Amino acid sequence: MKSSRSLALVSLFAALMAVFGLIPKIDLPLGVPITLQTLGVMLAGCLLGPRRGLQAMLLFLVAVALGLPLLSGGRGGFGVFMAPAAGYLLAWPLGAWVTGMLMAALPATTPRSSATSAFLASALGGLLVVHACGVVGLVKIANLSWTQAFFGTLVFVPGDLIKCGICALVVHTVARGLPDWQFGGRALK
Repeated sequence: MKSSRSLALVSLFAALMAVFGLIPKIDLPLGVPITLQTLGVMLAGCLLGPRRGLQAMLLFLVAVALGLPLLSGGRGGFGVFMAPAAGYLLAWPLGAWVTGMLMAALPATTPRSSATSAFLASALGGLLVVHACGVVGLVKIANLSWTQAFFGTLVFVPGDLIKCGICALVVHTVARGLPDWQFGGRALK
């Protein structure tokens, strides 16, 4: 029973990533668009935990690699992993894993503490880890200098901090509505 529940949750969050891809992207000269999909990375880590969050992001990226147009702007196919945004995309599973690990380690005994923990976990996993990998991708694929890549990725930080806040609000709502939910995957072992 638990394996079917896990499969359903992993599939649900992969589908949620696809839904977030329906929101139009904002193209930047850097070659990396602003999208809502990093919110899905944060939510997967906080709500599913490290293992299932990672699995959901891997499932989503496999679907994208197979050609499904699930990325914002209807992008898909193996070519997206050769574009300047590849570092960010490939970081999504790692970002969900780190977010889930942090969420499992941080206090989540009340809705307020759950929301605070979700904000911190999202900022470190869903923002810092994803952007660090994104910078590496910009250097390796877009041939930017480390300085250019670092300052280029800073344009995403304000919006991603807002996404961290949205993730915290969702976690707060889940904690109030489903008080038995164990964030970071604690009860989904």
